Amino acid sequence: MLKNLITRKNFLLPPLLKAGTNWKSQSTRTGTPFRGGKGGSVIIILFILFYHSMVSASEIVAVQSFNVKPYNNALKGFKSVCNCNVKQFVISEMKGTDITKNVYNIKPDIIITIGIEALNRVKSIKDIPIVYLMILNSQSATSDNKDITGVSLYITPEKQLSLLQRALPDVKNIGLLYNSARTGDFIKKAKRVATGTGIKLIAKEIHRSKDFPALLKSLKGEIDAFWMLPDLTVVTPETVEFLFLFSIENRIPVITFSHKYLEMGALMSLDIDAHDIGKQAGEIAKKILSGTDIKKIIKTDARKIDVTINQKTAKKMGITVNEKTLRNARLIN
Repeated sequence: MLKNLITRKNFLLPPLLKAGTNWKSQSTRTGTPFRGGKGGSVIIILFILFYHSMVSASEIVAVQSFNVKPYNNALKGFKSVCNCNVKQFVISEMKGTDITKNVYNIKPDIIITIGIEALNRVKSIKDIPIVYLMILNSQSATSDNKDITGVSLYITPEKQLSLLQRALPDVKNIGLLYNSARTGDFIKKAKRVATGTGIKLIAKEIHRSKDFPALLKSLKGEIDAFWMLPDLTVVTPETVEFLFLFSIENRIPVITFSHKYLEMGALMSLDIDAHDIGKQAGEIAKKILSGTDIKKIIKTDARKIDVTINQKTAKKMGITVNEKTLRNARLIN
């Protein structure tokens, strides 16, 4: 195993291969003239091949909450970047199994967790670096362990509003309903970002799902579009049904966080790209394996938005979507 042969913190290049080495002075100090040419090139190539083989021999354990497509795509993205041996545990298929014990028995170089349940199962492990992905609220889930970093599902308000402004230039007033305990921080940031962009956010707080119909109706006449957030108070089977009836009746398009709502009539989804999140996690894992202290690797958010547009809804509501956005988005009819 890699960590039995070299340490993450003390893996050093041989003196002659260190960046910035003065080849001539090195040969002078050792008393042995160093001749470049083919011999030097062979040494460098052999070292690079050796280093590559050591990284590829790294043992990674992937603990996955469920066997679902987004999580599987995230793991594929990780593997495409990190050339490592990956042992996969799917919690939903291992009822009654002590996952932590199994991980300790393998003694991996890194643990990656896919989904919040997976992270909760192993975050008590302190002596193995943990890289999480596919979780929303990373701060509360990782606050008690400094050997954890990773990529959250969070897409910043800056990215989302910037995309909305480009995609729907005629939309100026956007309505939102939110529970401050769940998405209050997002709303605060979104309001700050919206200032000066020409977009006005009309956000109303909701404490109980049963209040959703009345609060949504109160937005009628004030908004050009409704922004649907992943807030469990806002998104229930009952509220979603009412939302799309309201949307159709009042010709108010819905911008949502998941493409599954496009089939119900949403205009646009701003979704995460699970494969790219996996690639981000793979890039972090490579840094750790190359010797970077995990405590120096900053937790990050999803960098890419997967945009899907419902052309049928756009046509019905007479909405014009920016041509460039259409070219770069997935389209459904």
